[in-house]
Amino acid sequence: MIYFELNNGIKIPSIGYGTYKAEGNKVFQGVLWALETGYRSIDTASFYGNETEIGDAIIKSGISRKEIFLTSKVWNTQQGYENTLKAFEESLSKLQTDYLDLYLVHWPVKGKFIDTWKALEKLYKEKKVRAIGVCNFMQHHLEELLINSEIKPVINQVEFHPYLNQEDLLNYCKENDIILEAWRPIMKGQVNEIPQIIEISNKYNKTPVQVVLRWQIQKNIITIPKSTTKERIESNFNIFDFELNQEDIKIIDSLNKDERMGPHPDEIDF
Repeated sequence: MIYFELNNGIKIPSIGYGTYKAEGNKVFQGVLWALETGYRSIDTASFYGNETEIGDAIIKSGISRKEIFLTSKVWNTQQGYENTLKAFEESLSKLQTDYLDLYLVHWPVKGKFIDTWKALEKLYKEKKVRAIGVCNFMQHHLEELLINSEIKPVINQVEFHPYLNQEDLLNYCKENDIILEAWRPIMKGQVNEIPQIIEISNKYNKTPVQVVLRWQIQKNIITIPKSTTKERIESNFNIFDFELNQEDIKIIDSLNKDERMGPHPDEIDF
């Protein structure tokens, strides 16, 4: 496992287990398999509707809570100062824990995300959460946040993959000591169909998915692939026994099309 250090000194695994659109027994079993495989970071959100099952799986695993880096997020309709504090307590209750390792603002809801952030700062100061960050923030959202906050976000979780490598945003975050975290990192499996990535994967005797996940980690980006299939969960984690050379990293970088699979942060209907 490779760990990254956040700007507050906390260490986070470079790969986590994503749980979006995984519910019920599928997510319960998926988390168990992930923890058995060696994952120690689990990413969820109140919006996903699976926090209870994730809490159950963590308890069932028998692994100490201190060994697991647990992330959740406040949803758009829960934002605002008081609402966020309430949403956080609801997430804690469902996850059956007394703290989170990371709590994120899920989307930059105009007119609300500053107050939402102030609630996260309160939770951080009270040591109910070890780190706080944001999701889907573009540079202008971050600029507004930074001049209206006491505490800098540790992470910006955004859509990031070979067809959307957000180079300007990545550079801005690096300059401000904010780590990018990739959601939809393997494009729902579509990276398996990209000829240049297939060619690179053959060279390393790895799958295209493994190559893309390794590419992200070598760019100092946290990645959170999601699968509910045991074999894929294990395969996604098997990326620490090889390293891409700079030429191959540049080839994958060059695939960028600024092509989103999810909503644009400035166009989403809150």
